[in-house]
Order: sequence, then C-alpha cells, then structure tokens
Amino acid sequence: MAGKFELYQDKQGQYRFRLKAGNGQSIATGEGYTTKKAALNGIESIRKNAPEAKLDDQTG
Repeated sequence: MAGKFELYQDKQGQYRFRLKAGNGQSIATGEGYTTKKAALNGIESIRKNAPEAKLDDQTG
C-alpha cells in the first residue's frame, strides 16, 4: 500500500497534516495552518519538492 497524507483539525482549530507510510506509521507532520487551503498548499509543496530534496547531514 502506498503512503498517504491525512488532513485534520487540532483542538485549537488549526489545520494540520501528517504523512503516513504504507504500513500506517507516521513519517512526517506539518505545522499548524489557519486555513484548510494553506494546509493543502503545504501538502502540494511537499509533493512537488520532496523528489528532488537533498540530504543535509548535520550530524558531524
């Protein structure tokens, strides 16, 4: 099964999303957004940029 984004509202009414792997484990979470549209834009940004994202290993 492929991963999926879950869009939800937190207790403060902010829109948030989490990216879940195919096994159901949460692998990333988004910040709080004041509008659903802004949260959806955040998801789209990840979809567009993640395939080209480089690793910046700062562990030394």
